[in-house]
Amino acid sequence: MTLNFEELRIKMVDNQLRTTDVTDKPLLQAFLDVPREKFVPNARAPLAYIDDDVQVSAGFAQSGPRYLMQPSPFAKLVQLANVQPEDVVLDIGCATGYSSGVLSRIAGSVIAVESEADLAEQATAILSGLGYDNVVVVTAPLQGGYASEAPYDVILIEGGVDHVPGPLFDQLKDGGRLVAVEGSGNSGKAMIYVKNDGVVSGRRAFNSAVKPLPGFEKVAEFEF
Repeated sequence: MTLNFEELRIKMVDNQLRTTDVTDKPLLQAFLDVPREKFVPNARAPLAYIDDDVQVSAGFAQSGPRYLMQPSPFAKLVQLANVQPEDVVLDIGCATGYSSGVLSRIAGSVIAVESEADLAEQATAILSGLGYDNVVVVTAPLQGGYASEAPYDVILIEGGVDHVPGPLFDQLKDGGRLVAVEGSGNSGKAMIYVKNDGVVSGRRAFNSAVKPLPGFEKVAEFEF
């Protein structure tokens, strides 16, 4: 049976996004426009629009499996960040590039950071093939962001983290926003951080359980 991916995209938007308070029209249109099935392995294309994280890599020597984030929490994070048409966005942990593709439809430009060279190459090829020419994919450690192109209006972290490293806040513009899910499993919470006059303040926005992003684990401290 041949799947109608356009129909599946519409169902994803109607049943997964609109029902979880994602209301931003340009963002919803971006989800309708970007073919999620292009960013997953061919064998997993039928699963591209399920209401769950989709594995895109079994893992590498230095990190575990990688996923496309479940559509609803990803959309809610982007909506929380309030991305504007002129914004420069840093997308940390882009994997095969789906998140960057969505962001490219609503932002001015996107710098996508991926630590695994194989995934970065896939992301570059897919995004280029789709004509998303306002995205640049760079290979670098995720926890360091990408300081050479800073500062950014928006920074998104594409997976659950134990904490947000301080250098990422340094890469925000004044008035910039960083969104991330902190904590693991059902204890995860979506956070938004805003920099004003050089000072960063954060607040919890909603509960969210997403797959962890390698490289953001807290280092165990020695206790006497």
